[in-house]
Amino acid sequence: MSAFALRSPAFEDGAPLPRRHTCEGEDVSPALEWIAPPAEARSLAMVVEDPDAPGGTFTHWLVCGIEPEARGLAEGERPPLEGRNDFRRRGWRAPCPPRGHGPHRYVFRLVALDAMLKDLARGAVARDVDEAVSGHVLAAAELTGTFER
Repeated sequence: MSAFALRSPAFEDGAPLPRRHTCEGEDVSPALEWIAPPAEARSLAMVVEDPDAPGGTFTHWLVCGIEPEARGLAEGERPPLEGRNDFRRRGWRAPCPPRGHGPHRYVFRLVALDAMLKDLARGAVARDVDEAVSGHVLAAAELTGTFER
């Protein structure tokens, strides 16, 4: 049986993000694909964070309400429900670390949930999503890209 996994046709795990997915490019989210979510999963949620940000972990994208059967998000695709990132906006915001700060990691963490999270409001922040998924995670998959300016 295959394990729940997340990948992107745009970059390999641990490799640099293509320029078009950064603030120096088109600021478009990369295509993402997943395999083998648990059969009992009712929805998927994803958080994309930069743990190397100068002020602490910085959230770039909060996504909820994805159907497990979808098997992916196309490049630039808007998911059913997006929370508010640390730019104080809903949706994807590209990696844009300070110049000369060295390479930053961008961790895409996808979780399979046993619930739909219907009570999560549009514009929720990372703390809200963390609280909502608590106790509902069946499996998790990660993919990491890097970027340096």
